Amino acid sequence: MKLNGKRVLLTGATGGLGWEAALAFVRSGAEVLALDIHPEKGRHLEDTARGLGQLIYVNHDLRDLEGLTSKLESIVSARGGVDIVVNNAAIYPAKTFEEYSLDEYREVQGVNVEAAIGCVKALLPGMKLRRYGRIINVASITFFGGWPNLFPYVTSKAALVGLTRAWAREFGFAGITVNAIAVGAIPTDAEKIHPEPAEYNRFVLDHQSLKRRGRPEDIANAMLFFASDYASFITGQLLNVDGGWVMQ
Repeated sequence: MKLNGKRVLLTGATGGLGWEAALAFVRSGAEVLALDIHPEKGRHLEDTARGLGQLIYVNHDLRDLEGLTSKLESIVSARGGVDIVVNNAAIYPAKTFEEYSLDEYREVQGVNVEAAIGCVKALLPGMKLRRYGRIINVASITFFGGWPNLFPYVTSKAALVGLTRAWAREFGFAGITVNAIAVGAIPTDAEKIHPEPAEYNRFVLDHQSLKRRGRPEDIANAMLFFASDYASFITGQLLNVDGGWVMQ
């Protein structure tokens, strides 16, 4: 799927899912603004992408919402509008409901939800002006239940599904599509929250219809689909990419 001439903002770009997605967008011909909080990893991602296409690492802490707006506005002013926004960044602390403070809950919503809102608020005017845009929210199959000790994370992913539907309805007149991907159990650093890796691996394969572990490339391919013209008449949808775990 070719995205030549398109500009992509991808948050959480140096993480397990973001890294492969960033490179997939670069290979598709898009210019990628790879936003994350890890400068060393960001420089490594830039080096990896060199020769494949154009990728620019953008260092920013998504907890700083005011700074995010300013940074995105300056990028648009310097480089032009962004065509595709992928809200991928997330934090995922794990402990029982009683152990979470309200401040910890708010921090998860700030990074996982409010930063996504901030990205769209900053970049939506240009999309409306061009009568074109793709917004892709990265949700999770935890939204459907089955995982304890993740209530702020699950709540944040539910919010992204709600935003997907609300934005799709509101922005559709301008030719902007908004879709979400419910990511299954993909082996990345996020799995380190599970204390027994072998037991967790068995748990995943027992629940999936496909008896192989998912790969970050599987998620990247779904992102490319939603970003492409193949999905130009699809909006407001939640696609489970989970090896047949959740079926609707």
